[in-house]
Amino acid sequence: MCGIVGYIGHRDAYEVIIKGLKRLEYRGYDSAGIALLNDKVELAKTKGKVADLEAMCATTISNKGKLGLGHTRWATHGIPNDTNSHPHVSNSGNLVLVHNGIIENYDALKQTLLKRGYVFHSDTDTEILVNLIEDVKIKEKVKLGKAVQIALNQVIGAYAIAVFDVQKPGEIVAAKLGSPLAIGVGEKEYFIASDASPYIEHTNKTVYLEDGEMAIIRLHKSLKIRSIKNDNLIDPYVQELQMSIENIEKGGYDHFMLKEIYEQPQAIIDTFRGRMKADEGIVKLSGLEDHIEKFLHARRIIVIACGTSWHAGLVAEYIFEDLARIPVEVEYASEFRYRNPVIFKDDVVIAISQSGETADTLAAIKLAKQQGAFVFGICNVVGSSIARETHTGAYTHAGPEIGVASTKAFTTQITLLTLMALRLGKKLGALSNTRYRNLLQELQLIPAKIEKVLAVSSQIEHISSLYNHATNCLYLGRGYNFPVALEGALKLKEISYIHAEGYPAAEMKHGPIALIDENMPVFVIATKKGHYDKIVSNIQEIKSRNAKIIAIVTEGDETVKGLADHVIEIPETEECMTPLLASVPLQILSYYIALQRGCNVDQPRNLAKSVTVE
Repeated sequence: MCGIVGYIGHRDAYEVIIKGLKRLEYRGYDSAGIALLNDKVELAKTKGKVADLEAMCATTISNKGKLGLGHTRWATHGIPNDTNSHPHVSNSGNLVLVHNGIIENYDALKQTLLKRGYVFHSDTDTEILVNLIEDVKIKEKVKLGKAVQIALNQVIGAYAIAVFDVQKPGEIVAAKLGSPLAIGVGEKEYFIASDASPYIEHTNKTVYLEDGEMAIIRLHKSLKIRSIKNDNLIDPYVQELQMSIENIEKGGYDHFMLKEIYEQPQAIIDTFRGRMKADEGIVKLSGLEDHIEKFLHARRIIVIACGTSWHAGLVAEYIFEDLARIPVEVEYASEFRYRNPVIFKDDVVIAISQSGETADTLAAIKLAKQQGAFVFGICNVVGSSIARETHTGAYTHAGPEIGVASTKAFTTQITLLTLMALRLGKKLGALSNTRYRNLLQELQLIPAKIEKVLAVSSQIEHISSLYNHATNCLYLGRGYNFPVALEGALKLKEISYIHAEGYPAAEMKHGPIALIDENMPVFVIATKKGHYDKIVSNIQEIKSRNAKIIAIVTEGDETVKGLADHVIEIPETEECMTPLLASVPLQILSYYIALQRGCNVDQPRNLAKSVTVE
């Protein structure tokens, strides 16, 4: 989950790398470091954020190198400190390496290297890797690229690496297995990064390395891609990026999370644009249409995901079973891959991930494919690993999401899943023409209805100020709104560090009610569509125990308003689309509570945006 940036070319590498690290800091912010090569290696690294590194470099780095590597770290092996920060240097001082991933057999490799006289100063697996490459280079008397290839064939685990040799100042070698790595191709310059955002203003041409590929990047020669396994040459596939620099800046908002909350109406429009014509009753997603028979004859749909994407999958379970009458199971990817699941050849697996790089989800995809299932991917990042590993799929078109706490990814994932369910429900005859068209028209209205929710953010900010000192919170919902309760609780935990739990409202009496007292704020999604009378009864049970009740209600509701301490109104919509509206005030609520508590909204502690390690 670390971020890698590299540069070789005619620019000052320092400026490219520091700016790139700031854009990749969502991937990890335990420590940061940079190495520049001019006549010698200049190295600076520190515990903390990129801003701390930048301050250090003001007095320690000359900024004159045209080749360099940078790294922002989410700690795996070794605590966050200066020594464990990347880049790491080999014992001779000749090799400099940055790494994202985990080397699982690091200890065995370390013992071998210790016997050969190598000394280690950090607790990282990365320092072992850079010295392994050096050992191969010396022992086999080979160039850097060949040494990297031989060394990586001894490695078990996941990695994206970039390494240079002080003795060959015009070359960087990069390689990938399991962790993302992209190479930007400019005019007489190359960029290396965990995603394309660090170099988007310099070039829109990029090569995404596939698993098991290694790139040899020489300044005055063409880019060469080789197989790590057998050293065969591979023709590089150069893609043109659609991303723009404006999309990865804050655009006047105080935080990326707030910007991304407010981008949701447009992001949802972008998700169904070109795929839905509500007036004509048309839904068309090419990834679905090209393989629709797989879905129509599926024994079941298995959704695999993690975190917020798993919550979107739970909403999908309700949507697909309700609208298309296809049985659905929703699995944590991390559990699915390890429990020897029963997978049939007529199963359809839907894998959901914002980044398209989630390690557990990728491993679950590979397992499902090995057992003969058809795999459909849903992600937000063009060219990501999940997009390449799945049989087919669809992008959400949410645009870059930088804030660690996912917001617009969640609502666009639900939008895309709703489109799929509507198409399949109509094709299977589970939806009447009238019902189908009504749902399409209602989905088209959702962006405008979210705008109405965003318009009451000042009211939500006030409510947040009343509960920002809570130590525990409970979130309750029924039916479609149960996953919304889970997601609301997750958002609060992620960015405000308040303990919160989401529950089906009916399960409250099976344990959680014991926690409820005057100090426990309870957030209830109590919209009129679906189980309304039941949720009102649950609210009365909460009220009798003196808890503070904050309810998300349908506009004009008077019953719940008379029971709750605070209500936040959302426009009326179809029950299956309630999550698209009800999740937004809970996002805003979490944002303001975190802000009022002085938390780092965009970079919550211990978290990273893209979980590329187990």
